[in-house]
Amino acid sequence: MRRRLLPVLLVLATLAGCGGRAATASGKFEIVTAFYPLQFLSERIGGDVVSVTTLTKPGAEPHDVELTPRQVGDVAKAGLAVYIKGFQPAVDQAIALEAKDRAFNAASVVPLLELGDDDSGGDGEGGEPGHEHEEAAGGEDPHVWLDPVRFATIADRLAERLGQADPAHAAGYTERARGLRAELAALNTEFTDGLKTCQRRELVTSHTAFAYLANRYDLHQVGITGISPEAEPTPQRLAAVAREARATGTTTIYFETLVSPAVAETLAREVGARTAVLDPLEGLVDQKADYFTVMRQNLTALTAGLGCEG
Repeated sequence: MRRRLLPVLLVLATLAGCGGRAATASGKFEIVTAFYPLQFLSERIGGDVVSVTTLTKPGAEPHDVELTPRQVGDVAKAGLAVYIKGFQPAVDQAIALEAKDRAFNAASVVPLLELGDDDSGGDGEGGEPGHEHEEAAGGEDPHVWLDPVRFATIADRLAERLGQADPAHAAGYTERARGLRAELAALNTEFTDGLKTCQRRELVTSHTAFAYLANRYDLHQVGITGISPEAEPTPQRLAAVAREARATGTTTIYFETLVSPAVAETLAREVGARTAVLDPLEGLVDQKADYFTVMRQNLTALTAGLGCEG
């Protein structure tokens, strides 16, 4: 994919950079975002003074997104490009060529978890070492938005960066980020209270996207595959997860949106469990929902599957 994309980027480097930057015809400040969680933050903090474009189409799996020439042009003319470095190689390349001085890397403003800090099945049992975004991220987990506390800090820093890029509206960005932080604090309280007393704390997932959520709320993530949702588990890994699921009395195997549930369903049949959706929010499937809607749906799925009281 990188070999296919790089020539396109090089050809467009000059052409895309020739257009106007920072503002649309309506005078709104232009933001381009890599995928849904960053689009959500930008829209909430930017309000009606910004125009937000996202590089990952609704319902698309974002890990290996490829960019069209038009999307590279969107990166080139944006006043700010918001992304997570190492998560989407094509986006990293476009930003490095077209918006290096106008980029906000959300992963750079909060502490990140190392890949393999949980039972992810990394090298050895689960999956396939050497995924592109694992290498690019330097061994750090990019799924930071699933921790509302870290996500609130990212929101604050994004508001500061927008204020620097668009000083005329800095006060509004700060105020909206303050309101968003209060909502995220309330969400964190809901998760803390909802997951405080559970019969089980083992979170068996189709792939290990939920380390931040597990770390925040004292759960133990057991991934069928590693950090890449497209990876296929080895028979040894499936057997190891099945043993742990039986030993811990796991009743629910979680699979995610945007990828096939087949492996999770196979494991569930093997151990006599059911399956349920746990959405990593990498791409929004229901366009009537938003970050808070999906996170609360996740909390409901977790409390039911883990046998939580109250």
